[in-house]
Amino acid sequence: MPVQKLLQPRDYINSHQLLVAIILLIIGLVVAHPVISAPAVNAAAFREGTDIPGMMPILFITIACGAISGFHALASSGTTVKQVDREKDTLFIGYGGMLLESFLAVLVIMAVSAGLGMGIEKEGVLYTGAEAFRHHYSSWAAFAGIDAKLEAFVTGASNLFSSFGIPEVIGKSMIAVFIVSFANTTLDSAARIQRLSLQEIFRDKEGKVRKPVNNRYVATLVVVGAAMIMTFLKPGATGALVLWPLFGSLNQLLAALALGIVTIYLFIKKKNILYSLIPMLFVLVVTLWAMVTNLVTFFTGQEYLLFAISAIILVLTGWLLVSGLFALVRKSEKA
Repeated sequence: MPVQKLLQPRDYINSHQLLVAIILLIIGLVVAHPVISAPAVNAAAFREGTDIPGMMPILFITIACGAISGFHALASSGTTVKQVDREKDTLFIGYGGMLLESFLAVLVIMAVSAGLGMGIEKEGVLYTGAEAFRHHYSSWAAFAGIDAKLEAFVTGASNLFSSFGIPEVIGKSMIAVFIVSFANTTLDSAARIQRLSLQEIFRDKEGKVRKPVNNRYVATLVVVGAAMIMTFLKPGATGALVLWPLFGSLNQLLAALALGIVTIYLFIKKKNILYSLIPMLFVLVVTLWAMVTNLVTFFTGQEYLLFAISAIILVLTGWLLVSGLFALVRKSEKA
């Protein structure tokens, strides 16, 4: 099916907004040529009693999109494959998309590590240079939540925009629009993926989806309704953020499982499996390490909902891994 029949107008708009954001950030870096104010080594991380966690394994569940991402694996298998005219196009789209996202990630790092040092105002006081970075990232707890993370990028990017004449207020508004458009695209893809996953659960042995979930409107209503209920569980519609601490580890866990599927496919096709097996094992080990660490943290912090969800996910992961091994054994016996 041609791409034009599946893509919505918002897809074109969001892709153009992303391109505009990248171009503006590049211009800001070239014009402002800011000095990186973020310290090469954060001394606070090594002080006694610090709340900053160790670099391992959190590094590998934080840097996700652009390197390897489970959510992208879901999106590509659920939607991207339906939007290409020929199979060979997926190489350019998939690999090219991750390269572009990696480049955007570098620009974001520059906005936070250098653009933020151009000036950030807190309680009427203007901080610049390394002091601005240290003040915003004063502790791990102070930087918790999405608001603090977005503030660093929005402020740093608007500072870069101001270097070539865009006022700070307009610059922040532009970055806010970019972020919202990214979020809208993600929500759209997530709702679609959840609908497909729900229908997969209710698929019978003959491959048919049972009623009434076979109706896409009913299935969508179920997943969107569940998200709505979770959203309004807490005041200010912040209930959806309850699961946010699980995102990093779950995203990378999905990536490891996707690599596992690729490994099984290569094995069945009698191809070299080391290209996917080695990264799968690495991502799987660090992700499970992070999830076990989170389990302990959730239990000691009395976050029993997150603890229960994490425990269920670990059990399901073990089940999938064992199923994959059995599939390999059965294939080897038949061969």
